[in-house]
Amino acid sequence: MAAPRNAPAFSVDAFLAAEEQKDLLRFTTAGSVDDGKSTLIGRLLYDSKNVYEDQIHSVAKASVNRNAGPLDFSLLTDGLRAEREQGITIDVAYRYFATARRKFIIADTPGHEQYTRNMVTGASTADLAIILVDARHGALAQSHRHACIASLVGIPHFLIAVNKMDLVDYSQSIFESIRSEFGDFLAKLGAHRISFIPISALKGDNVVDRSAAMPWYRGPSLLEHLETVEVQDIAIGAAFRFPVQRVVRPDHTFRGYAGQIASGVVRPGDEITVVGSGRRSRVKTISTFDGDIDEAFSPMSVTLTLEDEIDISRGDLIASGDLPTASRHFEATLVWMNEQTLDPGRRYLLKHAAQLVPAEITSVRHRVNVTDLAPEPADTLGLNHIGVVEISALRPLYFDPYRDNRRTGSFVVIDARTNATVGAGMIARAVEPRTAETPSELRKAVLNVWHDEAVEALRRAGFEVVIQP
Repeated sequence: MAAPRNAPAFSVDAFLAAEEQKDLLRFTTAGSVDDGKSTLIGRLLYDSKNVYEDQIHSVAKASVNRNAGPLDFSLLTDGLRAEREQGITIDVAYRYFATARRKFIIADTPGHEQYTRNMVTGASTADLAIILVDARHGALAQSHRHACIASLVGIPHFLIAVNKMDLVDYSQSIFESIRSEFGDFLAKLGAHRISFIPISALKGDNVVDRSAAMPWYRGPSLLEHLETVEVQDIAIGAAFRFPVQRVVRPDHTFRGYAGQIASGVVRPGDEITVVGSGRRSRVKTISTFDGDIDEAFSPMSVTLTLEDEIDISRGDLIASGDLPTASRHFEATLVWMNEQTLDPGRRYLLKHAAQLVPAEITSVRHRVNVTDLAPEPADTLGLNHIGVVEISALRPLYFDPYRDNRRTGSFVVIDARTNATVGAGMIARAVEPRTAETPSELRKAVLNVWHDEAVEALRRAGFEVVIQP
């Protein structure tokens, strides 16, 4: 049938322009094993018409093989073979979808304690955390654990989805009891923006559409809440921070500094400071692949040119407003991600912004009990442990506290011998060194940073290394 003559023509350019105007919400899901995280996300994608036909056919076929009914929604997110065999989420599954109001990035994170590091990875960039609670069991220790981790990494919004309400006859009293108990716990964590929604991910109650089975609940559905929750882009509102990733020098007439804006907004004419040297200048131009622009903001990747010739190289930080802290010694919360335990006193590498700095984790102040954030005495950290540590770096780091700026307040720890990422950290504050360091001690530290690594590399290459006393 031919389209009506008066029907408006579809414009690709208008569609893309409308998509660009939508804001983005990043959220993560967490909860105990079998609370229904993957089923919830699958139902959300399916009911909001964000699943392709071939995916539906593939999942329907797999559902029959598993005797899971006509459609097992969890298979839309649990993509690994091990996940499907065990019925649990192991890796962080990222999913992208959009509605008429907003675009979304979902991080479906594991619920098992064994994969705490994976949850931290997925939650580190989220604006909102959906924590599922099984209505039959209430908030468990693992629910508390996930709430603590979400609070620890600075997620501002909490949405507590009380799932499997169909298995408790949609009881209002059970929902109210969970909200009262878990709400008190979240308040102790300092969480203020909290919402509770009763749902059934399997039946679809209050996921996309409001449920007639719970007339006593008068709030929004889960998707309505995600579409309307006010999320302020903290990175854009923060002070301008620009880690330099590369100096662009195609010819003698152009000298630019390329990188990704970590936070804030910059315009031509803005006064900037090169942190470390303290040299000041003004932004001359902001260059992109499509030409010069009049304004740039986080997380755009741009090339800045300055009005003055200043010695700037990779790893330097260009900033404006209140300047970040410059210190070699700082306190941080560290998530350990390696099976080999943390070795205080051993040299590691810190990847912070655009620089790679040798450093030493001088002490472990305490381990964090992620069930209630209480400190526990510890001398080291094992796999999936979270602790508060003191770190001494070879060169100063230019940072803001993590609570103020996630990009400049975070770092990863790399084992220099294996090049494996062994930890992720969130900087709290600068601290005074435990002992004063003389220039000769600093030079000795510089040599010792690479001594062990060099010897190990030569031995792996087959050389016999003899160290003279």
